Amino acid sequence: MIRFLLNDELRHEDDLDPNLTVLRYLREQRGKTGTKEGCASGDCGACTVVLAEPHAGRLRYRAINACITPVAALHGKQLISVEDLKQGEALHPVQRAMADMHGSQCGFCTPGFVMSMFALSKNTEQYHREEALEALAGNLCRCTGYRPILDATAAAMQQIKHTDGPVDAFDRQADETLERLRTIAADDGSLSKRDHQGYLPTTLDEVTDCLAANPTARLVAGATDLALEITQQHQALPTLIHLDRVEALQTITEGDGFLDIGAAAPLTDCYDALATAFPDFGELLGRFASTQIRNRATLGGNIATASPIGDTPPLLIALGATVRLRSANGYRDLALEDFFLDYRKTDLRTGELIERVFIPLESKRRLFAYKVSKRIEDDISAVCGAFAIRLGDDGRRVDEARIAFGGMAATPARARACETALQGAPITQASLETACAALDGDFTPISDFRASREYRQRVACNLLRRVFIRIAEPRQAVMVSDYE
Repeated sequence: MIRFLLNDELRHEDDLDPNLTVLRYLREQRGKTGTKEGCASGDCGACTVVLAEPHAGRLRYRAINACITPVAALHGKQLISVEDLKQGEALHPVQRAMADMHGSQCGFCTPGFVMSMFALSKNTEQYHREEALEALAGNLCRCTGYRPILDATAAAMQQIKHTDGPVDAFDRQADETLERLRTIAADDGSLSKRDHQGYLPTTLDEVTDCLAANPTARLVAGATDLALEITQQHQALPTLIHLDRVEALQTITEGDGFLDIGAAAPLTDCYDALATAFPDFGELLGRFASTQIRNRATLGGNIATASPIGDTPPLLIALGATVRLRSANGYRDLALEDFFLDYRKTDLRTGELIERVFIPLESKRRLFAYKVSKRIEDDISAVCGAFAIRLGDDGRRVDEARIAFGGMAATPARARACETALQGAPITQASLETACAALDGDFTPISDFRASREYRQRVACNLLRRVFIRIAEPRQAVMVSDYE
């Protein structure tokens, strides 16, 4: 059984298929059809809903894509859909602003925009256009145009922030909701229907024991990739083990010369630590899919899916990260570059999961990272390049270089010939051209619908040139944000 609040209604659900998504639950089980299905892959944002949960003594509100979120993720949380925003006979301020600013035409995408605006209103003290752009980047509109939607967001935020006292029923009932959720969160949860099982362990030992007893089970962290097997490939996964209630897999600490990140920590939670240690990592995470995806996707999941175009593995490899792999028999630590064996194939053994990611911290090393894609937000990279460079004391010579790329091979991989060419090299045009020639021989990329082989090779070299420019002329440096 799972227990959660559907707005303010306590729900006990014990007859749901673990493969059921939150979107289908709302539309088919509860008759709440305001939440729309546009893509069933987390790309368009029409299905956006908000989850509230206890965090640091208060409620935390996060927008998510209902179309790729398993219903078991609701256990111990409050699910808020667009139908729940109305305040008695009056519209919620974000709804009223959308109407007043003519932010809706066909209306199909509007509920998702409204829910992203609602989440923004709960997570910011003052309106900033940059924050609004980020909050709405995962919501696509086919007909209205985004200016009136941004105008509506600004108007709603201004009204909300100038309101004395509670803005809505969610504010008025916050303490009561928090206490109800704390009580629910303490309960065990599981789902079972026919021959499909969903487990919701709360400790690491429970996870490894469950995985040992169910070696073919699929692990669910954010499910932003796994859920596509259900929604796009129409598969039914017989056994799922959810990790989002295991606190030990979500901690983020710094000490002893490295960042220690739990594999099930959402990328939203990872941002501050990674951006502080490596500013370029923060820049790239800001372009990782959308807010809705980052609120669910995890660092461990992005690694485990073993996509050759995953955003974080090239950066982690360049930084010399290691992963801790845990099973009921103990653990082993493995350099991330050795984790990837072939296309979508890893060194993860039966009964193992990724427990932690360790990222070395070195004050003299600087990370340069670039994602090249057709769209700035909510897009997959054609090439992702990461360059961890340590310069000599005079700043004019490369003492060490670790370079990794995604999109250039069947796995994220290091550019070893290029690294060798840069070792001890001065920051000169001649050294750069020698390193670029070596980089051309490091990979044999493919041509696909994202980019041709020739484009990828040229872009990879141009990214190295960009690194040299940023080292030599830092005040003229800019980040690559769209086309290269």
